[in-house]
Amino acid sequence: MSDHKNIYAALCAAQANMGRVTKGSVNPAFKSRYADLADVVSVAVPALSEQGIALHHSMIRDEYGMTMRTTLTHGATETQIHCDVPLIVAKNDMQGMKSATTYAKRIGLESLTGIAPEDDDGNAAAKAPPKDEPKKPMSVEQFDEITALIEQTEANEEKLCAYMKVQALHDLDASGAEHVLALLRKKAR
Repeated sequence: MSDHKNIYAALCAAQANMGRVTKGSVNPAFKSRYADLADVVSVAVPALSEQGIALHHSMIRDEYGMTMRTTLTHGATETQIHCDVPLIVAKNDMQGMKSATTYAKRIGLESLTGIAPEDDDGNAAAKAPPKDEPKKPMSVEQFDEITALIEQTEANEEKLCAYMKVQALHDLDASGAEHVLALLRKKAR
């Protein structure tokens, strides 16, 4: 283990020793191979540990729901960095939660370490929508309900816009508005 002034210097040294991520899993639905969490961990953790960096994950709750926080801590300097990934649970059961946390851990670890496996089952999600199908604009009713729920729950509109990656609420499309409404309705309960 080398002496480093902070987590960034230690992470830089660890990245130099990270090998290529092998796609060790098969997705039968897409008939393709992909790098799962274990594949990413097997490349990242030995290089991180060699530089005195510990990895841990924890679930946190913020005003928009549950988030998986991935943290890298450099033991010698007690400096750390983290990445928060919102948990999007497809099924409201333990299997759905496990799937969401596993994906969030992998995304967080890849984001913090710079590991970039060749794209896997995210290929379909990353494709731009067809040009002949423009996004449906948010309705007046959706906008009115969002603004009412923000006021009712005292939600931070700026943070909500940042989370949705829009400049202002009126920039949301119908799909984004539905996502925001789900978050705010849950918070209002």
